Amino acid sequence: MTDAASPTDDSNAPPYSVSELAFALKRTIETTYGFVRLRGELSKVTFHGNGHVYLDLKDERASIAGVIWKGSVRGLGIRPQTGLEVIVTGKITTYPGRSQYQMIIETMEPAGVGALLAQLERLKAKLSAEGLFEAARKRPLPAMPAVIGVITSPTGAVIRDILHRIADRWPCRVIVWPVVVQGDQAAAQVRAAIQGFAALPAGGPVPRPDLIIVARGGGSVEDLWPFNDEALARAVAACPIPLVSAVGHETDTTLIDFVSDRRAPTPTAAAEIVTPVFADLAGALVDYERRMIQCGGRMMDLSRARLAAAAGRLPRLQDLLAYATQRLDMASGRLGAALTANVAAHRHQLTTASAALKPHLLTAQVAARAATLTAIDRRLTPLIQRSLAQAADRLTNLDKLRLSLDPDRPLSRGFARVERADGRLVRSAAALASGEGVKLVFHDGDRSAVIDGAPRKAKAAAPAEQGRLF
Repeated sequence: MTDAASPTDDSNAPPYSVSELAFALKRTIETTYGFVRLRGELSKVTFHGNGHVYLDLKDERASIAGVIWKGSVRGLGIRPQTGLEVIVTGKITTYPGRSQYQMIIETMEPAGVGALLAQLERLKAKLSAEGLFEAARKRPLPAMPAVIGVITSPTGAVIRDILHRIADRWPCRVIVWPVVVQGDQAAAQVRAAIQGFAALPAGGPVPRPDLIIVARGGGSVEDLWPFNDEALARAVAACPIPLVSAVGHETDTTLIDFVSDRRAPTPTAAAEIVTPVFADLAGALVDYERRMIQCGGRMMDLSRARLAAAAGRLPRLQDLLAYATQRLDMASGRLGAALTANVAAHRHQLTTASAALKPHLLTAQVAARAATLTAIDRRLTPLIQRSLAQAADRLTNLDKLRLSLDPDRPLSRGFARVERADGRLVRSAAALASGEGVKLVFHDGDRSAVIDGAPRKAKAAAPAEQGRLF
């Protein structure tokens, strides 16, 4: 930087550009105040969406803008809140775009006079050591609650905003437990309301809520201090019903935010967190149905494409039959020539065999067979004649036996056969009764007769008569 010209000759002083002067001041301030430890009260604390925190540090007579970059926010010992008195370290710099200076804050701790804040930090450490802040113990919120319990002041904009927001989003029943949310009685009343909701029996006259919202609007640290009560925090942790903390605005943090199952930045946001949008669910169902139909159609198309692809990899029917058809054509084409060749081969075999045949060979075989037949005839004829003679003798004897056994043969010698009327043969005289009709059979006919008188005993024939009979 050149020396300044004399007051009387300022036309020779080289002019600065705005940027040159702004960045020269920036370098000077950063060099002079590269490390600063500052004490003040936080105000206008703003958490930016990109993770940076913008705030003001003030006392009774002045205010300095401050910024905490995203990387330093994670390492802060406390959460910046409006109204807290803190001690910060960092460096002073300028923002040339607005010609203002600001402090880049790297560390932050509560001021020595902040007894309440120090007490709160000790209480947070105690409860954290007991595991009340663990994410594993936090319960999920019901997706579609039928009954919602709200613990808040019955007057004011908070309850109206919650009821209005729930009515717009989801048809359910809301039970309001009125309490004071500021002052010495606030912590005890909120604790009693939580315990009262938890004590409601399932299926009783007053339905038990599916979840609870503890809500209060924004305010100073002193206004929100009842929600840093240890007994209230333990009641929130012990509540068997999922509980949402909606105390203050987004930048406000109380002890029950850490022990509740879910923290909402505002009461209205709590109503949005705990309730789905009925129209969105109905639209989602319609969308699911449409997507299901589309998925079914895509599955059918995919299956059809896979089938077509698989069928495309299969050989065609004509390709499968082509080889066999070609073989058949070739075989049928060779069939005529093969048959001709076969006939010619057999003809050749026949010619070869017939060439070895001679007439005298056949004549010799015929003569040999004729001689064999003659020899057989000479031996067979006597045997046949003897067999015929023996058979004739047996036949003659059988005919004689037949004649001797013929019952009608004795009739020709003068005998008669007595038969009953029914044709049965009479063998004894005692078998006939007096007056019974019989038939006498002779060799030349038969006659009827009637038995008369008692049968007589046969007399012994005289020996002489016997001699004459025989």
